[in-house]
Amino acid sequence: MSGVRVAWIGLGNIGRGLSANIAHKGPQSSLILYNRTTSRATEHAQKLDGKATVATSLTEAVQASDLIFICVGDDPAVDSITETILADKETDLSTKTFIDCSTVHPDTSRRTEAAYEARGAAFVACPVFGAPVMADAGQMIVVPAGKQSAIAKAKPFFEGVIAKATIDLSDGTGADIDVGRASTLKVLGNSFLLNTVGVLAETLTAAETAGLGTGPFRQWLELFNPGPFAKYADRMISGDYYQREEPLFAVDLARKDLRHASDVAKAGGQRLRNVEVTDQFLQELKAEKGEKGDIAAVYGVARKSAGMKFENQ
Repeated sequence: MSGVRVAWIGLGNIGRGLSANIAHKGPQSSLILYNRTTSRATEHAQKLDGKATVATSLTEAVQASDLIFICVGDDPAVDSITETILADKETDLSTKTFIDCSTVHPDTSRRTEAAYEARGAAFVACPVFGAPVMADAGQMIVVPAGKQSAIAKAKPFFEGVIAKATIDLSDGTGADIDVGRASTLKVLGNSFLLNTVGVLAETLTAAETAGLGTGPFRQWLELFNPGPFAKYADRMISGDYYQREEPLFAVDLARKDLRHASDVAKAGGQRLRNVEVTDQFLQELKAEKGEKGDIAAVYGVARKSAGMKFENQ
């Protein structure tokens, strides 16, 4: 594996952390970064102690790599990257493996795999679970699905590099593997997260309006269920939810995930009513804060619904 050449495409909050861990802990012989805004890739590369270079085009990044990790915000971005790469008819893709860490609809993963396989390339759908701070620490949960031969090439970059654990959804080998399983777990997992953040926002608001205050509820939450939701409570109570300039989990991306989860459930004859409630919160958040609204700010929406100010301080 020491001779493998790696490209990382997409440098959002998660992508920066994951690519930094690959730079410092991965077994690659070279790492090349590509981002639609080249200056962002250049700035990130400068922080990696000379362990990464920058490509100014997707074609350059793909040509110079064996493994190509992709981590972008939505399905149109994945489609655009795929179309651009496949439009280059000169590059031989038969020796290349594409690993998509983006959160997309299961059908997008299936469509992407088919497109790459038509050119002889391997593909792994590999969404990741975890907040940016977990990406920075290399503590994500990776969820790969695809042919085992393709996953084997990506595995040296999972646990001990970008991840603390792996949920491998590929139960067999060959064409029977459905890459859409990984994206299905990802969008359902994100809908659970988003729904729970909405419940937390309403519960903290109820604690205030009932005269209990947020402190005792926060203390109970830490004792009963320490972890990410206690950290969301901290972000709400501290006022971080409205004070930050850039979202950790932007409202438009959250709504995209909920739409995908609803679509998955609908295909199975189910209606996700909790998702509908959460999406209403997010619509109100978008109206209040615009595209930079962070999902923790549904707390402000809940406060306004209770007759209080959006800001808690």
